[in-house]
Amino acid sequence: MSDPNGFQRSVLPNGIRLVSEKIPHVRSVALGVWMPLGPRFETKENNGISHFIEHMAFKGTPTRSSLDIAREIESGGGYVNAFTGKEIACFYVHVLDQHLKKAVEVLADILSNPLFAEDMIQHEKTVILEEISDFEDSPEELIHEYFVSELFQNHPYGLPVLGNRDTVNSFSRQDLLDAFTSHRASNKIVIAAAGNLNHDELCDYAKEFFQVNSPSTLDFPPSPKPHQPDRKDFSRNGIIQAHICCGTQALAYHSPEKFAFMILNTVLGGGMSSRLFQNIREKFGFTYNVYSFADTLEDTGFFGVYLGTDKGKIDEAIELILREFDDLRKQPLSQDELSRLKDQLKGNLMLGLEQVSSRMYRLAKMELYLKDYLSLDDILTLIDKVTSEEVSALADRLLRRDQQLITTLAPQ
Repeated sequence: MSDPNGFQRSVLPNGIRLVSEKIPHVRSVALGVWMPLGPRFETKENNGISHFIEHMAFKGTPTRSSLDIAREIESGGGYVNAFTGKEIACFYVHVLDQHLKKAVEVLADILSNPLFAEDMIQHEKTVILEEISDFEDSPEELIHEYFVSELFQNHPYGLPVLGNRDTVNSFSRQDLLDAFTSHRASNKIVIAAAGNLNHDELCDYAKEFFQVNSPSTLDFPPSPKPHQPDRKDFSRNGIIQAHICCGTQALAYHSPEKFAFMILNTVLGGGMSSRLFQNIREKFGFTYNVYSFADTLEDTGFFGVYLGTDKGKIDEAIELILREFDDLRKQPLSQDELSRLKDQLKGNLMLGLEQVSSRMYRLAKMELYLKDYLSLDDILTLIDKVTSEEVSALADRLLRRDQQLITTLAPQ
């Protein structure tokens, strides 16, 4: 399937979906292999196994050592890495266009033939335990984890991507192989690429190297139940500031309100001109760092505000956040402010999409969540169509005081 905007889509004989966007004026290609991995498919007993698999994929195959994997990509100036989210993992490379075949071959090898060698598993346990320690040493990251955990209580979305020390230490080689085999379902894999490429050549490379051929046996847990508004206070030694997250469950990626949601996020916490920054930092001086954050998933999402402040100002800071929510609910955006926010949002999107990796990510998520492709012009048009009334209606639903979950992390 081809698209007048430069998108092309094919389904390989083994069921792998391949989507690409040709960008002829660049000299590189970003290529990602996207798989259903993450806490969404885990339990408390095996939490963190998806992230562990992500690490182990780079630790060698029958024909490549971990050093070989890195050198084959980096020797041509390329970059190789991976990440695990709440329900998707991506293994990706960014290479010169002339090295695309090699990039496909290397990614196919690490995902088709990982050794999961016993000595490397024990070694990587130590590495991941250090990663957990590094995470726990960052209170700003930790309060976000507490927030999401409380927001999605009793649902896998609330589990941490990294797992915990007990689960990481418990994983055996067979555990990892069984989990990886069940997730490496050819009809659930998406290969996405953006840059100076030929779609038919990319399909040929993928057919040659991706020999995975197994249907999905994954069970998707039910959607999360609505969260309970609450306030949860945590404390720990060794920190100076207090850290606050305040927010709610929000929208799925495919929601028709997504662009109003983006404007809502921008007006509250999108940069130095945002209401949170101008009022809580610039006017009251309560914080150095304040922003809003939003994420959209398969069947839900979340929105929140982060703020770091003095321990003695926690309650006042929370009240300032809630006042901003109240103001946005009660006072519709003026046409001038709405126009300015749209310009800001469109500019951010256009600047971000100057990077081929960003285009690859966007293309993959459209395939995974929308089964449709929106060009940049399509997205700009949809942003322009958002009305002040739509933003107000969404704010009234998401920003009510009795809807908020508040988590705090303060010095003991």
